[in-house]
Amino acid sequence: MKKVAIYGYYRPEKSFTYLLLLLDILLKHKVEILFQKDFYEKLLEHRNFSKEQPEFLLKSYPEFQTFTSYHDLPDDTNVFFTYGGDGTILRALTYIRDKGIPIFGINAGRLGFLATVQKEQLEKAVSLYLKGQYTISERNLVAIDTQPEHAGIQKMNFALNELVVNRKNTTAMINIDAYIDDEYLATYWSDGLIVSTPTGSTAYSLSCGGPIMVPEAMNFIINPIAPHNLTVRPLVVPNEHHIKLKVSSREPEFLISLDSRVYSLPIDTEIRVYTAPFIIKLIQFKENSFIKTLQKKLLWAKDERN
Repeated sequence: MKKVAIYGYYRPEKSFTYLLLLLDILLKHKVEILFQKDFYEKLLEHRNFSKEQPEFLLKSYPEFQTFTSYHDLPDDTNVFFTYGGDGTILRALTYIRDKGIPIFGINAGRLGFLATVQKEQLEKAVSLYLKGQYTISERNLVAIDTQPEHAGIQKMNFALNELVVNRKNTTAMINIDAYIDDEYLATYWSDGLIVSTPTGSTAYSLSCGGPIMVPEAMNFIINPIAPHNLTVRPLVVPNEHHIKLKVSSREPEFLISLDSRVYSLPIDTEIRVYTAPFIIKLIQFKENSFIKTLQKKLLWAKDERN
């Protein structure tokens, strides 16, 4: 019997018709289902999943098991379903970490570069998954260590999209000294600095003029945010190298974010950036490949002249 986990971002105004469909398909195939506890409890609080099906009550289904953290998510879980958008997948990483559980991302949001299965495609996609007709896209992560150590960061020191160094409580630029394998690279006078993975190349880094990279690329992108020196451009660095960052600012602290997790660090903190020792697996279907996602989401295949 397969065992699956389900996690989502709960918004009462959003339709959960497709989440019900997912439950129906999985129960039909006698799949063991676990819900992330907070998500499940919010669903129970609002027993009506959707306005389209006001008669539906969650209690008409069996009571589902729950998990609360990385530590009680079973290692033998076959797949981790996320219902939401790309942000939901990024939050899901905090439960999966190094367990190697593949993520099946259902896009109930807007753009969806990671959650590539549109909710309208759900029934077909789940059927293909249960038949084994899918591939695994392996994604590298960026990881950091800080000196002095920061307790919160040490617990979850990784990101799938990017690490961002940002100014705090000031409109003035910050200075970031960057080194590659302890060799001085540059001082960035800017609003901040992004160190992106290939997965994150279509996220914040893209908005700041960075290149798009295929997910299999083994690189980091060092990309300044609004640099003062206009000759400074994004730099692609093989991820076998270590990057070191030192920040100076008028303020005593600066901000650092790992995907959606934000921390405040003292100005004398040194950051060492490297490739995380584990990967994240994303379930992918032929019609939702990275190339097709570029065509659909960024309209690369569209030209009104044709």
